[in-house]
Amino acid sequence: MSTTATTPLAPVRVPLTFIIIAGCLIAMMSFGVRSTAGLFTVPVTAEFGWSRETWGLAFAVQNLIWGLIQPIAGGFADKHGTAKTLVIGTIVYALGVLLLAYGGTEWTLFLGAGLLMGLGIGTASFAVVMAAFGRAVPAEKRSFVFGIATAASSAGQFVFAPVGQQLINGFGWQNALLIFAITLLAIIPLSFFLRGKSEHQADDGRDMPVFETLREAFKHRSYVLLVIGFFVCGFHLAFVTVHMPAYLVQCGLSPTVGSWALALIGLFNIVGSLGAGYLAGRLPKQFLLASIYLSRVVITGLFLLLPISEWTTYIFAAITGLLWLATVPPTAALVTDFFGPKYMGMLYGFAFLSHQIGSFFGVWLGGVSFDLTGNYDLVWYLGMMIGLLSAALHLPIKQNRAPHFAVVAPGE
Repeated sequence: MSTTATTPLAPVRVPLTFIIIAGCLIAMMSFGVRSTAGLFTVPVTAEFGWSRETWGLAFAVQNLIWGLIQPIAGGFADKHGTAKTLVIGTIVYALGVLLLAYGGTEWTLFLGAGLLMGLGIGTASFAVVMAAFGRAVPAEKRSFVFGIATAASSAGQFVFAPVGQQLINGFGWQNALLIFAITLLAIIPLSFFLRGKSEHQADDGRDMPVFETLREAFKHRSYVLLVIGFFVCGFHLAFVTVHMPAYLVQCGLSPTVGSWALALIGLFNIVGSLGAGYLAGRLPKQFLLASIYLSRVVITGLFLLLPISEWTTYIFAAITGLLWLATVPPTAALVTDFFGPKYMGMLYGFAFLSHQIGSFFGVWLGGVSFDLTGNYDLVWYLGMMIGLLSAALHLPIKQNRAPHFAVVAPGE
């Protein structure tokens, strides 16, 4: 009697070019749909009689859920694969968009736009894509590839905003959301290209359980400083995104100026993200981050000191765009420097949670400041102060590998 041995199938090897293209398309769609939320504010609240506070709180909850789920999604992707994570996240994300379109009550607003969309974005976002990139590319190319993923997200904002407005004008807001939900499903076949084994995991270090990984990571002083500093980035971004258009109207400019300012931020962010990814591969990443935060303080101070006009606003928006998500490629690259690509998804996820907590406070304190004082001055100046603090926190960061994540030599 003869026996036939079964040989396991070799893992699928996807060319790096395909991985990057698919990942960038996923980042564009995921972030692009999310960035259109403001387009639906007026038609949705008018349709159901919801207050702006109710609408805004639902999306504040979304930001927090997004941040809270990010390390869990990153850890799941590290252990079970990026493709599975993206598929689950995409389905949840699309369901949240559909519930926003057809729910019609406040509790379905919070369930759809808040909980489900937050969970979906967190598990099908550019952070999960960057973790896949980190495992798929050699160390010397990671910073630039992280910049490409970040720039793709910005391109999604630039593309989806005008498309979304055209869909609302042509088909109504509910059908526009339905089209967006269907569009998100295209992430599922694209996720195929992000599955399979990494070809660059020789430096992964030893295997550790989740809680041991977290305990050792937070013993690493440089990582703690990085996580605290990323809080400031989220504070800046959320405050400007939500409150700057209203601030400009208060300064006597038209709402159109505010919309163009946000568009310029998105456009110049593409350049800034790519540039930061390039520079992070050639300069000390901690000093690059410190200079980005310091530059934000300087440009904000000049903007507030000079008379507010269309041109000063557009110059501020362009320079702010260069610095907008420029923090992401060097931050993600430092996480891989500290811990290797094996744990990048989960540990970058914790840094991103700090970013999203900062986003919550940036939006919330902006509203509190306006209600108490009638202006946004307190939060503008608070943003400058914590920007200086973040710049200072990054200076002592060291790029060396954390002790318990040291490279394991072959045969050990």
